[in-house]
Amino acid sequence: MNANPIQRLYELGQSAWLDFISRDLLTSGELRRLVQRDGLRGVTSNPTIFQKAIAGSADYDAFIDGAHPSEADAAVLERIMVRDLQLACDELFPIYERTGGTDGFASIEVSPVLAHETVGSIDQAQRLWTAVGRPNLMVKIPATREGLPAIEQCLVEGININVTLLFGVPRYLEVVKAYLRALETRAAQNRAIDRVASVASFFVSRVDTKVDKILDMLAPSAAAERGKSLRGKIAIANAKVAYAEFERIAASDRWHELAAKGARPQRLLWGSSSSKDPAYPDTYYVEALAGPRTVNTMPLETFRAYLDHGRPEIRIIRDRDLAFEQIAELVNLGIDFDAIVQTLEDEGVASFIESYDKAVHSISGKRRQRRSA
Repeated sequence: MNANPIQRLYELGQSAWLDFISRDLLTSGELRRLVQRDGLRGVTSNPTIFQKAIAGSADYDAFIDGAHPSEADAAVLERIMVRDLQLACDELFPIYERTGGTDGFASIEVSPVLAHETVGSIDQAQRLWTAVGRPNLMVKIPATREGLPAIEQCLVEGININVTLLFGVPRYLEVVKAYLRALETRAAQNRAIDRVASVASFFVSRVDTKVDKILDMLAPSAAAERGKSLRGKIAIANAKVAYAEFERIAASDRWHELAAKGARPQRLLWGSSSSKDPAYPDTYYVEALAGPRTVNTMPLETFRAYLDHGRPEIRIIRDRDLAFEQIAELVNLGIDFDAIVQTLEDEGVASFIESYDKAVHSISGKRRQRRSA
């Protein structure tokens, strides 16, 4: 049987993960079919995904009804998340075993209200890691300034970490340094590093959404016309620059010393890979960012689109010089890309907090309805 596009991506070195989770996906057998038939190799979740799953279906109503009246709504939400991630990890565990711990992961996120609290993030990451109790779990911690030390400490403790909400290369390099320091600390303590896993989730399409709007507002001029030629290009260029840094670090003596002790690379994971602008093809970012030792986590509709008409080919290393030039051109246009990146991080945290609050309120509303029935 010929390999499908998702399977061919894997042959090129990229693992396809699903940026979606729901109780129905887990209990209907659909996740198993996506794994066994289509080549899916992991699952990620976030507060927005859980909010939509809880509010948009009755799948969790029995679970919510069974909660003790004294249990806080936020605690019920955490138990829902833990149970779903246990089911996902169990479905993906054969992949985890078969790949020696490279794939087969499912990700759960610490509460976004803790995005700027180091100690709180560490405490909840530890609790979630223990509660799920699966070696193929990853705990997601945002790459905020306060999140960096939490990420490093959790990795030192042997907790697999999915570093999320990464938008810029400078912060990505800080994340890599935290990962290397954590592995070096464990090695110095004579603790195993061969099963500590991490990915750095570099968000893509949101960058173009923000930059394209700014380019469209440039006052008419020759420079503005050049700028408009950058529409839909900066997110991919930004990711290509990050991947160039990944390759540079992977070739360093520091990494080779850790790899000799069994360390596994912290792969770049392309998040926010669906096309937000209808002018771009539905597989636009997946096609552009195919490359070795990477992950692409896709919404279900993007996964299905790529399965249907994806054209797998290594493109992440193409036109690298051009990618650097495109980022530099933003500066020439007077556009502060660092400020855009910080805004995207702030908006990402705020959006997840809003989704988290809505999920808690959905649970609260359903509990009130049951009590008044």
